[in-house]
Amino acid sequence: MKIFVGLGNPGKKYENTRHNAGFMVMDELAKLCEVSFDQEKFSAYFAKTKLKGKDVILLKPTTYMNNSGFALRQCMDFYKASPEDVTVIYDDVDLPVGKIRLRQKGSAGGHNGIKSIIQCIFTSEFDRIRVGVGKDPQIDMINWVLGKFREEEQKDLKNAVENSAKAAYYSIDHSFMDTMNLYNKK
Repeated sequence: MKIFVGLGNPGKKYENTRHNAGFMVMDELAKLCEVSFDQEKFSAYFAKTKLKGKDVILLKPTTYMNNSGFALRQCMDFYKASPEDVTVIYDDVDLPVGKIRLRQKGSAGGHNGIKSIIQCIFTSEFDRIRVGVGKDPQIDMINWVLGKFREEEQKDLKNAVENSAKAAYYSIDHSFMDTMNLYNKK
């Protein structure tokens, strides 16, 4: 089983904001998996399919960023999944727009969505795909992450979203270490 959870905030107000990079990747991954988010389950937009012999679940929590872990916990409990089955996809202000980084564990790094996941699944050891959203020292962090991407960032953002979705898809039938070796070079 593979559970992919993309972090973001639900609703039109937050569409295409930096904090919703995880949702953007999930939408792209859903296209690759040929599924759609036509259900709400586990306090999330939910899609499930079978690919390459594995059950694949895609989640976009509707709990808002700071409570993302609650949705993931509900899903994991229902399917009796472990943290090894989980890949979390989220925005990272410490990476420039267009860059992605894959890791197998780490701290929350100040990201409230990741803090929530760590608290709810009781470990920081889960696969992660971080999508760079950059930062601007002239703009406070809350306004920055809830702000929209600039026109000149759109091409780099599109590449990062596509590469993140491809990395997630690749990891369905490859080890995450192999996935990291391939996609951390991009």
